Amino acid sequence: MTPAIFGFSGPTLTADERAFFREADPAGYVLFKRNCENPEQLRALTDDLRSIHGRERLLVSIDQEGGRVARLRPPHWSPYPAGEAFDRLYTRAPASAIEAARANAEAMALELAAMGITVTYHPPLDLRQPGAHDVIGDRALGSDPMQIAAIGRAMLDGLARGGVSGCIKHMPGHGRSMVDTHKEVPTVRESAQELERDIAPFRALRSAKIGMTGHLIFPVWDPENPATLSPTIIRDIIRGAIGFEGLLLTDDIDMEALTDTIPERSARAFAAGCDIVLNCWAKMDDMQGICEVAPAMSDAVAARLDAALADTRIAATIPPAHSELLAKRDALLALAGEAA
Repeated sequence: MTPAIFGFSGPTLTADERAFFREADPAGYVLFKRNCENPEQLRALTDDLRSIHGRERLLVSIDQEGGRVARLRPPHWSPYPAGEAFDRLYTRAPASAIEAARANAEAMALELAAMGITVTYHPPLDLRQPGAHDVIGDRALGSDPMQIAAIGRAMLDGLARGGVSGCIKHMPGHGRSMVDTHKEVPTVRESAQELERDIAPFRALRSAKIGMTGHLIFPVWDPENPATLSPTIIRDIIRGAIGFEGLLLTDDIDMEALTDTIPERSARAFAAGCDIVLNCWAKMDDMQGICEVAPAMSDAVAARLDAALADTRIAATIPPAHSELLAKRDALLALAGEAA
């Protein structure tokens, strides 16, 4: 199995993609809007992906947070609010915010499971920072580390109840970024003491089964390499100070925050200690290049992958509980004047 998650070009697999995926046997797949036209098409597509490999549990992932980061949208799928909605409610009624976040995440998971999706890259545990770039912005669950951890824990729990595995991101923290990592690399110059706030939510939820790195440079830890490519940050901070032991993914390896070719970036990420490379742009040359540089999946990474998918389940339909959970969420959010 190739330790990579690959994207693909459209709502169905091309003949070339099918042949390549059968040969490469990637750890999983990532879906984007280009792959998702309607529920019937999407479920047929994810069933097709599973049929290629014959694996009962396959990592089929999506970036479904809610708000502006949502690949599945109305009219075919339900709307979900950005993290800011739960942050605002928390300031008035913490217990209600936690329950609203849990209900929202469970409803989301029930919908995803019926689409054949097993992983969503959610929740972000990045602190919202005044004056920072809005690449995080309203996606954040707040600016207090323990509040973020409390809401994030509820989200992970809700996703698990619905049969989907969540993913904490972007370790060791993306909230201080002054630029968008899709376009350039940020440098975060705070001290190790100041950055304790940033890593605190990740430390609190270090038992999460899946985590994702960020493409940011932290000179206090490594002045040359962004976290994704830094052996020091992965060993000493993510695996060390945070104590994360789950499956460690890169953020999208295609982002312009990173330099060199996609295969070269991927080789550096593997060497730094990332378990899986996430490659989203569906370029065949890049995917083939990643396969050429990728190490054989170790027993330890395979075990972490199995653990990440162990409690996921695919549903035949979206159950009635989905509507009930959305109604519960909306009633709770209304306490703070919020709406999905």
